[in-house]
Amino acid sequence: MYLTGFADEAGKDIDTQIRATLELGWENIELRAIGEKNLATISDAEFETLYEKLEAAGISINCFGSSIANWNRSPRSEEAFAASISELKNSIPRMQRLGTKLVWGMSFKILEDERFDSPELEKIIFRKVNILTKMCEDAGIIYGHENCMNYGGQSYVHTLRLLENIRSDSFKLIYDTGNPVFTFRRIGTEPYTLQNAFEFYENVREFIYYIHIKDGIALEMKKNYERPETKFTFAGKGSGFVEQIITDLLKNGYNGGFSIEPHVATVFHNDDDQDNSALSARRKYETYIKYGRDFEQLLKKSIGATSAI
Repeated sequence: MYLTGFADEAGKDIDTQIRATLELGWENIELRAIGEKNLATISDAEFETLYEKLEAAGISINCFGSSIANWNRSPRSEEAFAASISELKNSIPRMQRLGTKLVWGMSFKILEDERFDSPELEKIIFRKVNILTKMCEDAGIIYGHENCMNYGGQSYVHTLRLLENIRSDSFKLIYDTGNPVFTFRRIGTEPYTLQNAFEFYENVREFIYYIHIKDGIALEMKKNYERPETKFTFAGKGSGFVEQIITDLLKNGYNGGFSIEPHVATVFHNDDDQDNSALSARRKYETYIKYGRDFEQLLKKSIGATSAI
């Protein structure tokens, strides 16, 4: 078992991300943004600098948080698919150099003007995700699919359909505890309700490879199944059933990674100048550290509850 996180939420530059990770006493980063770029788009010189800084700090990249087949890329767009192919091709040799075995990917965006899971569209999605997964398989890495605003994230039924159609040991599930909070449960006929994070988890539990820790509360609902306004909270303080899911995972023998993805708004004091960029950066960093510390305590509580069973 290990702890990691999207340290770009502490600061986008790699120095700040390393500093936050070391302050928490952790040894891993789930690498997403590096400034305005990512692992696949930085230059060779920037990659060498990144590699050297990580080596000097004793920090590993346990997962590359990519934008491959994500919620912004249409399954019907060949240009979007080519971009995902290119991102994966560019990142694989760098992942191999870093010893990173997991890439975070998705199953394309939900289209607004057609049924998102029609048999014809599903065939396209499954074909493209299979191609991406085969690239990972050939490179000796895992394609980790996250339940998010993508095909597989629309319900546990759709995640299970993915598993039925992407038959590879290199295709695994990343379960995000917070995403069901603001995602509709598209099972059966309309009207759809919001998902229940524990129901989703329970139905995919046996396939979970890795966990993202996020939590929140859906606030104002919008029309036409648009994502509701969401207040993100510290882990265990929202509707994500975080503590219950962690306890159940541990009870069932989970020994993988927990990656914090706070999304918690920067905490300002009443007398703060919110236009002060240096102060904003400090508050962002402090919030990430607090989130990590709080999650450590929640995890200890769950370990204790499991031990008592």
